Amino acid sequence: MTTRILVCDDSALARKQMARALPEGLGADIVFASNGKEALELLRGHQAELMFLDLNMPEMDGYEVLEHVLKEDLPVLTIVVSGDIQPEARERVRKLGAIDFIKKPTESALILSLLKDYGFYSPSELEDTALNDSALKSDSSSATGGDISVSLNDYLQEIANVAMGRSSDLLARLLKVFVKQPIPKVAFIANSELHMAISAAQHSDTYSAVCQGFTGAGIAGEALLLFADASFKEMAEMLHYEELDGEAVNVEVLMDMSSILFGAFLKGIGDQLDLKLGLGHPTVLGQHRQITELLEHHSARDERLLCIEISYALENREIQCDVLVLLTEDSIPFLEQRLEYLVD
Repeated sequence: MTTRILVCDDSALARKQMARALPEGLGADIVFASNGKEALELLRGHQAELMFLDLNMPEMDGYEVLEHVLKEDLPVLTIVVSGDIQPEARERVRKLGAIDFIKKPTESALILSLLKDYGFYSPSELEDTALNDSALKSDSSSATGGDISVSLNDYLQEIANVAMGRSSDLLARLLKVFVKQPIPKVAFIANSELHMAISAAQHSDTYSAVCQGFTGAGIAGEALLLFADASFKEMAEMLHYEELDGEAVNVEVLMDMSSILFGAFLKGIGDQLDLKLGLGHPTVLGQHRQITELLEHHSARDERLLCIEISYALENREIQCDVLVLLTEDSIPFLEQRLEYLVD
């Protein structure tokens, strides 16, 4: 009996990885959606009985999809597959009807175990459980068949999404808050245009910044934390400082936040690229200044940068915090090689 499966994820790489993780003996008809709206259209047309659902997507996220599935009583079982590994995220999706939760990147052994547990796969059907590269039957909303192409930007966005999930989980556990997951922005930009690509630069508020360089085999770059000055006191309170005001406290907040976010994020990047990143010493770029002034040390260089931006937001808190990961042009060949290895 054929199992009808829907894989819903905005990342082409994640859709490809999910399809490959399904066992060959499953005998599945697979359809794909790149956002929640496309997924609901397929579900309303009874195109799937099992859905693997991402949470962090444009137009309509995974939480909204689960809410519609409940409200409309759509006949589908949902397994969430997400880089957001906060305990609160797991709890919320279960309350919305998801039968299970898998962290990214997906593991074929875990997928196989879940399919067995929920009665979608029996080893007696076919003993060979090799990964099924031919299972890619359709892609995105067109569902017309063919392979899924993956760009370097998509690859980096998915890697950043998983790494962001790790740093958000650490932040959530330390502060006992829920960190809302944005979709990472990835762009090739000139140094002189860097401030134009940053969301925080659109605000008139002043910011303080700290940076930390990193290197690995074939990759190098810099991580920057841009922290809104108006957020310092509230963050100091959440970190349980005895003193909440003053320049020394502000610097301490900057250093603590950069340690929390840079460490977990860069380790997440390194783990996925299968390399160990060496970190330099964190340095305060400046305090209480406009974004353009804080980034002046980059604008003098001629090279283009590969910029990953993540705007962290704490639920029910007025805290603005942007992290930028800037990769040098020399890092691109290594990243392209890793991408080619993954998609072959």
